Amino acid sequence: MNYRHAYHAGNFADCVKHAILLVLLKALARKPAGFCVLDTHAGCGQYDLSSEEAQKTGEWKTGIGLLEGSEDPALQEYLAAVRDLGLYPGSPAFTRHALRPQDELIACELHPEDVRPLRRLFRDDPQVSIHHRNGYEALRALLPPKHLKRGLVLIDPPFEKLDDFQQCAQAVSLIRNRFRAGIVAVWYPIKHRTPVRAFYNALTDAGIRDIIACEFLLRPALDPSRLNGCGMLVVNAPYGFENEARTVLEAMKTGLATEDREDMQVHIERLAEE
Repeated sequence: MNYRHAYHAGNFADCVKHAILLVLLKALARKPAGFCVLDTHAGCGQYDLSSEEAQKTGEWKTGIGLLEGSEDPALQEYLAAVRDLGLYPGSPAFTRHALRPQDELIACELHPEDVRPLRRLFRDDPQVSIHHRNGYEALRALLPPKHLKRGLVLIDPPFEKLDDFQQCAQAVSLIRNRFRAGIVAVWYPIKHRTPVRAFYNALTDAGIRDIIACEFLLRPALDPSRLNGCGMLVVNAPYGFENEARTVLEAMKTGLATEDREDMQVHIERLAEE
């Protein structure tokens, strides 16, 4: 309950997460049938980068602050969404921006100070439902979606607890059992390799198939006290996702380059076949 994303909004990890999210949403929209997105840790929905919280850390300056002027074609869809939505959008705002009339968004947020602005943002929007509840616990109640057979579950916890990786692995297994047609996307921090490897192993040991890990590293993952990178793990990815994700992340690597970021790397690995 202590984590507040307002301090970190628009940083490099947000940029990675949201650009990959848009790749997945674009793929879902290629078919005319409607889809449902369940966002388990939705946050406020949008963030003011001029706020006291954002200015205190200044993390956005080496994230969206570096990318906003990029002319790389691979980033234009993401940057156009940022411009169109105003402030810095959270994942629910990016998702809503990509929805068609036949699609819907279910957003869960537990923090009482974050769920209020989230409700205001989507007030009277018939395609969005907001739930003030634990996102992990909501999976059993809300999956499979009542009206739509396709969709995406985005899991983006704050990773403040020691068992967050374990909870993510358990959540992926539950989703695959209850919503076989759904895509699962999990954002996770990379500080050092041990918890990330354990996360990967937990998924493959559980028999989860069709797993792709997209990693974006600012520096080698050697110092557990620093956020050295982040990843998006995608299960049941749409056709062509690996190539599209690589193109976007390589463009982001160029756009986020600074003098002290000479060791940035992009890794995309298939952990389990279909």
